[in-house]
Amino acid sequence: MNRTRRSDRSARSGGSAPGSRFRSQGTGRQGPRPGTGRKTGQGARPAPRRQEFALPVTLTEPLPAVETFAELDMPERLLTALRTEGVTVPFPIQAATLPNALAGRDVLGRGRTGSGKTLAFGLPVLARLDGQRAQPRQPLALVLVPTRELAQQVTDALTPYARALRLRLATVVGGVSIGRQTSALRAGAEVVVATPGRLKDLIERGSCRLDQVAVTVLDEADQMADMGFMPQVTALLDQVPARGQRLLFSATLDRNIDLLVRRYLHDPVVHSVDPSAGAVTTMEHHLLHVHDDDKHTAATEIAARDGRVIMFLDTKHAVDRLTKHLLSVGVRAAALHGGKSQPQRNRTLAQFKDGQVTALVATNVAARGIHVEGLDLVVNVDPPGDHKDYLHRGGRTARAGESGTVVTLVLPHQRRAMDRLMADAGITARTARVRPGEAELHHITGARTPSGVAVTIAAPADGPREGNGSTGRRRRGRPTAARGRRPARRNNP
Repeated sequence: MNRTRRSDRSARSGGSAPGSRFRSQGTGRQGPRPGTGRKTGQGARPAPRRQEFALPVTLTEPLPAVETFAELDMPERLLTALRTEGVTVPFPIQAATLPNALAGRDVLGRGRTGSGKTLAFGLPVLARLDGQRAQPRQPLALVLVPTRELAQQVTDALTPYARALRLRLATVVGGVSIGRQTSALRAGAEVVVATPGRLKDLIERGSCRLDQVAVTVLDEADQMADMGFMPQVTALLDQVPARGQRLLFSATLDRNIDLLVRRYLHDPVVHSVDPSAGAVTTMEHHLLHVHDDDKHTAATEIAARDGRVIMFLDTKHAVDRLTKHLLSVGVRAAALHGGKSQPQRNRTLAQFKDGQVTALVATNVAARGIHVEGLDLVVNVDPPGDHKDYLHRGGRTARAGESGTVVTLVLPHQRRAMDRLMADAGITARTARVRPGEAELHHITGARTPSGVAVTIAAPADGPREGNGSTGRRRRGRPTAARGRRPARRNNP
């Protein structure tokens, strides 16, 4: 199978690819970028609606999309693994980007959560490494993600395919034993899935080097920027060979990652699925206007529904208070936030997925990287701070073509801000005034009166703690995070 890079890849370390042009001004690895006018001619693309940064426009024709995995130049063992896992037809973002990624092109892909981005970058990474073996401490591929939960989800999703090719995966995240991760890297791992902070720690300890990385993936790059990871991400990318392939996937793309695109992607294929991100035909959006005095009761009745629900609140203290109340009235609830250790978070998610917990009460730590089969309702008890948070919270439901509902409880003083947020997200939501006990609330959410009989959920085991203290960072980071400084959150993912 031919996986050699295209000849224009030789220009990666300095020059520009022939014919590549960009809408934005400035300089990067590709050299000066002329003009701000619209491009005409072969390969030009119109600017997406509400574009917040200048996507690169290239005259290098992308390869056409495919309709089946069989059309792709992938190892037969990988195709067999797809069939074994029941993955038969590529999702749109996979169909469009896989041919180009397998050919060695850089890819800039946008698709809402649940659109199939993990396999869109994971399959090319594994196919490229087929038959190769990494030396100790020297991975051949790197996947950077913003949170621990997303790192675990990516690892879980890619494991059966990596196993089919006898490739080794290592997950590198904070909150768990750094010693075990060091051992995995010393044993040799072809692919490392990592959060930036822990990977930086391991590199500083001499446990990992990036000079052999041939393909780098940035997943949910916008959140890494929002969480203050950009200096760490760029420092890591500067250690990766410039000739390597770069795949950047995200549910939203904005000017926060313009630096990454201009500096690290070379002549990328640009593909966007669901450009409005929220306009998913299988997802309903509801703004439920409630009085201040009714909000707590309405949230309680929704949590008591027949079926699972994720409920988002702003702070970990609010999460803990609501969880305690729900347990006292008979709702099988559990809390998930950055104040929990990683073993606790993992156990809580497992309880939610197996149905032992029916109401997962969470902060934004659960907004990405969590996939639960059959989850049909997400509730914003506290409205999110911006449209990106809204889209990612809502993306926990209606995944992979399933249906789902996103409900936001809106107090009178929040209505105007929520209307602006929905406009920014490109979503037209249904609006209703509701009160606890009313038929409309039940019709939309399945809300019902809880039993009133207190229940107990087995507390998640805390597990080994050596990972938290081994870097000397997590404990010191907590006071800063409490003051609301974003960069301190790097210790929670």
